[in-house]
Amino acid sequence: MKTLRDIAFAGKKVLVRVDFNVPMNDAGQITDDLRIRTVLPTLQYLIAEKARVILCTHMGRPKGQRVEKYSLAPVAAYTAQLLGMPVVLAPDCIGPEVEAAVNSLGDGQLLMLENLRFHPQEERNDPDFSRQLASLADVYVNDAFGTAHRAEATTHGIARFAPVACAGPLLAAELDALGRAFSEPKRPLLAIVGGSKVSTKLSILRSLAERVDRLIVGGGIANTFMLAAGLPIGKSLAEPDLVDEARAIMKMMADRGATVPIPTDVVVATEFSPNATATLRAADAVQPDETLLVVDAMIGQDAVTTAEA
Repeated sequence: MKTLRDIAFAGKKVLVRVDFNVPMNDAGQITDDLRIRTVLPTLQYLIAEKARVILCTHMGRPKGQRVEKYSLAPVAAYTAQLLGMPVVLAPDCIGPEVEAAVNSLGDGQLLMLENLRFHPQEERNDPDFSRQLASLADVYVNDAFGTAHRAEATTHGIARFAPVACAGPLLAAELDALGRAFSEPKRPLLAIVGGSKVSTKLSILRSLAERVDRLIVGGGIANTFMLAAGLPIGKSLAEPDLVDEARAIMKMMADRGATVPIPTDVVVATEFSPNATATLRAADAVQPDETLLVVDAMIGQDAVTTAEA
């Protein structure tokens, strides 16, 4: 696997796929900047190597349309603040204006492309869209492990057309850790998978179910598994059409003597907001007008807590 250390970046245009899909409040302020901070060493390395850095990421679910609340303007401004240098936001992620902005970059400068998901071709892994993005740069770097499970234009398709493609430090470290965990695992082996949708992680969940001793699911994924276990989830986020898939995974684990712990206690509210009044309930007593906020699953003597995603 090729990494940053294998490439000379001076004077080269480098397209870096990052995961800056950070939470923001209604005022457009970033409420958790961890995803940005973790990739700063990658950006600082490329800047020091005098690369011409082009950042690309998605934000939210605008469903292939330009939705201003999902603009990356606040993210570009915040990244600039953390780096202590300008980060220009392009008006789009493809097109003549973007190409002009890329070509105007100097060594060690940064440009951020506008939200990739303003184009439906991103999630469709469209080859033409991938080709247009790849043409912007000399090198493609994927440092977005959190989105690497999706076969999309900037996580899969673009690597087919980029002159040079490599893994960034975050992606390389995660792949190395996974490789060691699966090749020579210490038992018992525990996997924790969070997120809002079973559908986006179905292949991962199936693969883990064949290997791990315990599979803990969190966020919206946990809600779907609760439905599969026959528990009420009120008006919580879930995927009812994937309940059978969740049951199949639970059975696969049980047949191997492994487990998918199901919550025993939950914290609920009638709205999902910072001002919500929280109530502790048994997992089988959730009311139809309530939303799950936190679930606690007892595993031996340990409590596993997962928040709604």
